[in-house]
Amino acid sequence: MGMTVSEKILAAHAGLERVEPGEIINARLDLVLANDVTGPVAIEEFAKLGRASVFDRDKVVLVPDHFTPNKDIPSAELNKQLREFARAQQITHYWESGRVGIEHCLLPEQGVVLPGDLMIGADSHTCTYGALGAFATGVGSTDMAAGMATGEAWFRVPESLRFVFHGAERQPWTGGKDFILYLIGLIGVDGARYRVMEFTGAGIGALSMDGRLTMCNMAVEAGAKAGVIEPDDVTLDYVRARARREFRVYRSDADARYLETYEIKTGDIPPLVACPNSPANVKPVTEAAGIKLDQVVIGSCTNGRLEDMAIAAALLRGRKIHPFVRCIVLPGTQEIYLESLRRGWIEDMVLAGAVVSTPTCGPCLGGHMGILAKGERALSTTNRNFVGRMGHPESEVYLSNPAVAAASAVKGEITHPEEVAGNG
Repeated sequence: MGMTVSEKILAAHAGLERVEPGEIINARLDLVLANDVTGPVAIEEFAKLGRASVFDRDKVVLVPDHFTPNKDIPSAELNKQLREFARAQQITHYWESGRVGIEHCLLPEQGVVLPGDLMIGADSHTCTYGALGAFATGVGSTDMAAGMATGEAWFRVPESLRFVFHGAERQPWTGGKDFILYLIGLIGVDGARYRVMEFTGAGIGALSMDGRLTMCNMAVEAGAKAGVIEPDDVTLDYVRARARREFRVYRSDADARYLETYEIKTGDIPPLVACPNSPANVKPVTEAAGIKLDQVVIGSCTNGRLEDMAIAAALLRGRKIHPFVRCIVLPGTQEIYLESLRRGWIEDMVLAGAVVSTPTCGPCLGGHMGILAKGERALSTTNRNFVGRMGHPESEVYLSNPAVAAASAVKGEITHPEEVAGNG
């Protein structure tokens, strides 16, 4: 019996010939990640271990992105704690405001995570990096502290689910966000609980790296331990332009064992909207059309990449955002912001009436830069729409791709992009 890509990565890092689902292993880590919310807790736990230094200053990554730029005194104190630890430990991968980005956009862009890596992060969306062919998963701050100290972590080897997307052609205005919303709607928010979601097929092969990162980012919204896509030429072209160290590509064996295989026709997936209060409450945008909006957010670790900015700018160019809608755009990194500026996209957005912010997680978790009041309704390209996620518990959050979000900002209500731009 062969092994999946995830099983191969775990086996290699545990020093084993093979692993089986359910087996408990201890494995060597390539990277340990935390942000300004989870990092300070991990730092306090690390101090209790009595270690003078982290296991490897090149393999601990600290990214202040959730409440930055600091929104208040408590967030300033958290970031001070992260900064002082990074300075004391001489952490290589630490970025301050002005250089920082949203962690799950920044690390792939900077070539920090590579194919074949085993990585833990004290953030649930660490699963994003599976799009590069890594095994990456979220952990608690205590496990993060242990990882910083020892360079190792324990795992129960997860079972894998295989999702095959047949056909490279997709409907207009759809992308990775619609693919993953479709799957979450199909299997539910616990349908992949402590399992790996492995995405494959011609439909995945036709996606850009940005679209693949979006898909793996939201695997956790189906309860998954990780999401993963085998590296192909698209992956390797992206990685080779950024990598500053050696990496290894793993691929699933033809006779690898999967708990279940799902067959999906790529062309059957329309632009989708996840309605309150669950990412699994998915409808075609045509069924949600007409719902009035107070706010639209375009950005986050899910859809803050260059392709997302291009799509939003194309729909906002030469148009005006509805006068009673706040449209907030959050490029995922400073590099994405700068490239969007060079291409004229930021100007398009500002002329349309959008607010364009420095990279931050901000409104996604109800942090800052777009808190909702009682009774307000937002459409967002973020990843969660639970009760009170972006503000008041009696507000509502809908999730969509950037095209639906931008078109809806223009109309002031949930709208299919073709209503604004035609069948492009």
